[in-house]
Amino acid sequence: MGYEVNRFQGDVDEELICPICSSVLEEPLQAPACEHAFCAACIQEWLTRQPTCPVDRNPITPNQLKPVPRILRNLLSRLQITCDNVGYGCTAVVKLDMLAAHLQECEHNPKKPVHCELGCGLVVPKDELKEHNCVRELRNLVQQQQHKMAEMSTELTEHKLQINEQKRELQLLKEYMRSMRVSNPRMREIQTEMEHADVIRWSNSLQAARVTRWGGMISTPDAVLQAVIKRALIDSGCPSHIVNELMENAHERRWPTGLSTLETRQLNRRQYENYVTKRIPGKQAVVMISCENQHMPEDLIMEPGIVMIFAHGVE
Repeated sequence: MGYEVNRFQGDVDEELICPICSSVLEEPLQAPACEHAFCAACIQEWLTRQPTCPVDRNPITPNQLKPVPRILRNLLSRLQITCDNVGYGCTAVVKLDMLAAHLQECEHNPKKPVHCELGCGLVVPKDELKEHNCVRELRNLVQQQQHKMAEMSTELTEHKLQINEQKRELQLLKEYMRSMRVSNPRMREIQTEMEHADVIRWSNSLQAARVTRWGGMISTPDAVLQAVIKRALIDSGCPSHIVNELMENAHERRWPTGLSTLETRQLNRRQYENYVTKRIPGKQAVVMISCENQHMPEDLIMEPGIVMIFAHGVE
């Protein structure tokens, strides 16, 4: 399984010949004790039949094989060898360590990849170019892609089924938790504490905001604008149990008494700077969470918080 000796120019030292195939060593390995060298493929195949050195019969196993010394590798690399494609017209003679690089670029290599110039643009082995049929190959390519798409569609369907099953399990869990809250006061307390902690974590993840133009407040946002802000809240990780309440509190009809009319807003305007406001990501809107605004008068804050949308003036 090594290189045929007659491919080399000049004499080849016997130390470079594989005792198994009688060819020049290819990817050589040596025995651990006696240091006899063999082609890697030759000795590995030999050891599948009997675990001994082919020369002196000393016991060895595949795991004991090791690379040959550098001096032996250097001697091999300097040997001059003819190209594998000599039968196809190549006359090149190169050093053994350059053979692999030469074969990749050899113009006489029958398996060298070339581009079809008949229209399909596919890359095919040079010796298959004469038999190449663009229509057939493109049809096969389309069929392969269709097969891959069918597999992807099947996987996607399976993923959707898994997601639906997980949603169903989550809904069952929520219903169970809801029933436990109804029957067990302590469970209600625990659930409330967990929900409160979720709100705190979410609020802490938001960027602090500063409103520079309170006069730009939109007290009666339309449905489209509210939908945009709601989507931004959800995308920011707002706990699901307060999203709808917060959006209901984005309209003056749900604001506390200190904000419910234009007159009261004018009267309380000097207190607005005391709000702890958080920016709704990417929007001219802020949220004032109740638990962060306990210092505000009762007529200026409400549970779970207030959403204010502005035409401009949010930093």
